[in-house]
Amino acid sequence: MIRVVAETGSTNSDLAEQLRRGGAVHEGQWLVADRQVAGRGRQGRTWFDGSGNFMGSTIVRPHPRDPQPASLALTTGLALYEAVAPLLSPPQVPMLKWPNDLMLGSAKLAGILLEREGDAIVVGVGVNLAAAPNLPDRETVALSALAPAPDRDHFANALAASFDRELERWRNYGLEPLIRRWEEAAHPVGTRLTVHPPGEEPITAEFAGLTTEGALSLRLADGARRVIHAGDVMLAIQEG
Repeated sequence: MIRVVAETGSTNSDLAEQLRRGGAVHEGQWLVADRQVAGRGRQGRTWFDGSGNFMGSTIVRPHPRDPQPASLALTTGLALYEAVAPLLSPPQVPMLKWPNDLMLGSAKLAGILLEREGDAIVVGVGVNLAAAPNLPDRETVALSALAPAPDRDHFANALAASFDRELERWRNYGLEPLIRRWEEAAHPVGTRLTVHPPGEEPITAEFAGLTTEGALSLRLADGARRVIHAGDVMLAIQEG
């Protein structure tokens, strides 16, 4: 079920508040906004409020036997990839970037924000369907730059269906096939990335795939491996 509101502060915040108040929020329900006035992304960034874009949230209630909740970023990324890919024609193809971005070439097309609220994970998704923000620190793109912008409500239904499929796979088959499919949809092994781990200086190294837990694996210049569990990741070509 998809509920659409004309304007709100943040769909993630709305669902979190509903959960805190004991409201009935079920998996499979989405809250989608025409306009967000206080949307946010990872690392405290503002979530762009572009008319005609997709801005929506849903929840997941992890079960005891489910994979680690952090891996829902990979699950959501695959759902986004599957919803966006049919809208593009080769050679334009979307590409996943760890931990939670969908790219077109070197430009960001969509992002994901996971937030825990009690026993639930609020999953927020923003997709540049019609317009892209002008950001000082990264390149962005909208689908409308390459093809007719899809109808927001049609896209919302496609994403909700894709997310349901990926969530079922996550629960039933675990991380191994998820990670394999994620890597196939990501930038190639060997792609140079610049990573900003919390509290450290930036690291530029080659993408070496994901670990079995879904963390980022890097190959450093001396051939050593470095595993990243949290951090901001940029394609190194964006750094000039």
